[in-house]
Amino acid sequence: MSLNPPIFLKEREENNSRFVEIQQSQTTSIAVEDPLQNLCLASQEVLQKAQQSGRSKCLKCGGSRMFYCYTCYGPVENVPMEQMPLVKLPLKIDIIKHPNETDGKSTAIHAKLLAPEFVNIYTYPCIPEYEEKDHEVALVFPGPKSVSIKDISLHLQKRIQNNVRDKSDDPDKPSVKRKKTEEQDLSDSKCKEATLKRIIFIDSTWNQTNKIFTDERLQGLLQVELKTRKTCFWRHQKGKPDTFLSTIEAIYYFLVDYHTDVLKEKYKGQYDNLLFFYSFMYQLVKNAKCSGDKETRKIAH
Repeated sequence: MSLNPPIFLKEREENNSRFVEIQQSQTTSIAVEDPLQNLCLASQEVLQKAQQSGRSKCLKCGGSRMFYCYTCYGPVENVPMEQMPLVKLPLKIDIIKHPNETDGKSTAIHAKLLAPEFVNIYTYPCIPEYEEKDHEVALVFPGPKSVSIKDISLHLQKRIQNNVRDKSDDPDKPSVKRKKTEEQDLSDSKCKEATLKRIIFIDSTWNQTNKIFTDERLQGLLQVELKTRKTCFWRHQKGKPDTFLSTIEAIYYFLVDYHTDVLKEKYKGQYDNLLFFYSFMYQLVKNAKCSGDKETRKIAH
């Protein structure tokens, strides 16, 4: 008994539709499992060769390291600097590192290696002075007072205007003159576009962040919260959700969102090379887990 043609065609269309949905679901699943697979990266051949040849000497301190020296913030002998990508950033980055954070396990060094002109690393309690620049600096940290990246400029603008009011509020000036000065300064501040010039990240385990975050030198700064994303970090902290990012992931995702939400420009992979080392080490660990190769897993410090 043959099927009625219209019914047969309808079933084929439904089957095709289901097949497309399954394919799309599988593609999405793969992307979620490996969000680093579509990055626009420079050739990692130099890292592949270094991994095969093993640890090499740091050109500064002479220490034996894999890929880079986490003490001197530079590549080792078998990773020539000219074969590493350099990333240009739209703003400066300060990283405040907890003194108990193990240097060899921190991903903050990746940012310093790949964007040396834009990134500085400080070990707590050493913190730069930000008080006079709080209208152009922000701290990435989640909390009830944190704002979204797209609202950064708005909140910095409010700070400029508040600073103008505070400076104009001089009791020694006659009230009429003080009012005119304030009105003029407020008018000028509205014309002046608020621009974020420096962003701060805390580099530590989540259990250690409170000591740095509560430091009075950071308390007055604008806090920014990242959009929710899942970490790929192979040293996932026990008891913490997979939305707790490594330092280099936080820096990368902040810049991507800042590029699209604040600069209003299409993102074309401009900052992907910040994950040059991270993505390579992630793949090494992932492959080692699949093959059960414990020695290769040790390479990721």
